[in-house]
Amino acid sequence: MPVALFLLVAAVTTLSVFAIERVERQNKDAVLRDKARTIGSAIERRANAASAYLRAGAALFSTQETIPQRQFREFVQELRLDSDYRGAEGIGWARAVDPRRVAAFELSMASQTPGQFRVSPMPGPTTRLVVPVTYLHPDTQRNRRALGYDMYSEPHRRAAMDAAVMNERPTASGKVVLAQEEADSHAPGFVIYMPVFDRFGPGRQLRGFIYSPFNAGDFVAAALRMDDRKVHGIRLYDGEPDPDHILAEIRPETDDRGLTVTQELLIANRSMTLEVEASRPNSLSNLSMATLLFGLLVASLLMVVVRLLTQQVKEDQASLEWLEEQNSIRASLTRELNHRVKNSLANVLSIISLTRRRSDNVDDFANGLEGRVRALSATHDLLTNSQWGMTALRDIVEIELRPYLGGDEHAVEMTGPPAELAPNDALSLGLALHELATNASKFGALSQPGGSVSVVWEMIGNDTARITWQETGGPAVPADRKRGFGTDLLEKVVAHEFSRPVEIEFAPDGVRCVLTVPIRRQSDFAIRARYRNPE
Repeated sequence: MPVALFLLVAAVTTLSVFAIERVERQNKDAVLRDKARTIGSAIERRANAASAYLRAGAALFSTQETIPQRQFREFVQELRLDSDYRGAEGIGWARAVDPRRVAAFELSMASQTPGQFRVSPMPGPTTRLVVPVTYLHPDTQRNRRALGYDMYSEPHRRAAMDAAVMNERPTASGKVVLAQEEADSHAPGFVIYMPVFDRFGPGRQLRGFIYSPFNAGDFVAAALRMDDRKVHGIRLYDGEPDPDHILAEIRPETDDRGLTVTQELLIANRSMTLEVEASRPNSLSNLSMATLLFGLLVASLLMVVVRLLTQQVKEDQASLEWLEEQNSIRASLTRELNHRVKNSLANVLSIISLTRRRSDNVDDFANGLEGRVRALSATHDLLTNSQWGMTALRDIVEIELRPYLGGDEHAVEMTGPPAELAPNDALSLGLALHELATNASKFGALSQPGGSVSVVWEMIGNDTARITWQETGGPAVPADRKRGFGTDLLEKVVAHEFSRPVEIEFAPDGVRCVLTVPIRRQSDFAIRARYRNPE
């Protein structure tokens, strides 16, 4: 029960932690989506600001017959680009040139730009339009590397410029590497183009493009706060999320990837995807940890309390069983004691009756009765020491022959295997041996020096012992002797108690008596055995 209760509370705690973590994940998902919208709005705001500047420049330059470098530089300076324009490489002008007039265009640009101005790559025979980078401000060494680059020769830029001409609004290119990057650089970027048309000529003749190049990594980083870079992973894709289309990636300070959300963006009329990823926490939330610890504490306390209560119930139950067992034992012992007392009194009455019939005077009666009662008392002492359980046969023989042991005048021999007798059988055997020993001390082998008595017992089967009393070296036994008390006791009382006949022979060389005694099993006296061998 304690273990089952502990497991139940632990299961409830686990479910609670699971529910809390699920809610925490939902909250984090909502927060992350809000964060993705915020970052996406910041990116779109910067793209819209760049588009607005390009629209303003296109509107201005469409009214000018020529666009000299000085005037373009003044225009860019007057814009006073603020922080919303961070991430851009600047603002540039790319004139639309007929491929046949490339040489004349290079010659005209040589007087406006320091160094040698060359269009690259040179147009081929099938080229229909050349759009080289004409001006790019701010005028830095990095931006000068882009001057003369024919942007129309590159497919992604060409597609964006064609779309811008068709829609007449700012249009972003796909993933490109900016011309001002180092030769071995693979940093991705994109370009926003706004077409400029000639309003003075017939029709809508394209004069060129005002544009802004963007390093994608710098562009995205400019839209983020410092804390976003620490805990969020940011990836900007050109179109659908794909490793080949990634424009910019900013990794968080930790590499553990957790929940990811996506946000669709429209950057200058081009679809892009923003992916924001939150770092995965290394542990449970504080509420989950508190719930888990509290649940385990409650489960442990309940287990201990139930364990103590269960142990107390077991101890109380054991005490009740012990009391019931003691009452049962007490009742059994009382019944057995009553039975033993009745048997003992019956034996005493039989002894008194037989002694009285064989006694000529009061003294003989008293002496004979005293000896026999002492024999019963000695056997009772043995039974008391064994708590009225099984009594060793050797102990009974020794206690009855003890007065005749250790002397030089007589020899007493006792041999046989270990055997134990029931209480009634022990009393009867003790009384029989007392009579045989008393008779031997008065008339037999123990009445004169040189006599010997042999008591030998052996097992007959598993439940019977045969005891042989043999006297030698004593006076000759008369053939016409009178029948005495001992003979009546052995043949009537003892034989009746053993439920087996007693063989007694008065041979001239000594008395011989054979007793057949039953051997009880230990289980017949299990109650007393538990006292002797407590568990």
